[in-house]
Amino acid sequence: MKKSTIQFEVSLDDQHLPEEISWAASDAGIDGWQPAKAIMLSVWDPTQSSTLKIDLWTKDMLVQDMKIFMHQTMLSMASMLEKSANESAMSGDMRDFCDYFATKMNLTQDGDTGRNS
Repeated sequence: MKKSTIQFEVSLDDQHLPEEISWAASDAGIDGWQPAKAIMLSVWDPTQSSTLKIDLWTKDMLVQDMKIFMHQTMLSMASMLEKSANESAMSGDMRDFCDYFATKMNLTQDGDTGRNS
């Protein structure tokens, strides 16, 4: 059995707020630690039938970048639902909401919401 390792490293300031986030993955094809501005990690706990979550972002992450990050994450969740549970109707509804979100957050440019992500 092949194994892969994914690691995150977070540097905190005196008030325990993230200043820097880095990640590395053994199968990413990238050498060394890579910088990041935010992490949204969800892990399913089968014992408790619940989701464990870690949401972190650096204090210097731009608000506009956070909005884009959220939009792209929600689009990814829609794709995951479609692929994992064969829920094409509901994933379509989620993508419709993502279009709405992009419009309300002023992320659209010439009608492009990044929906093909």
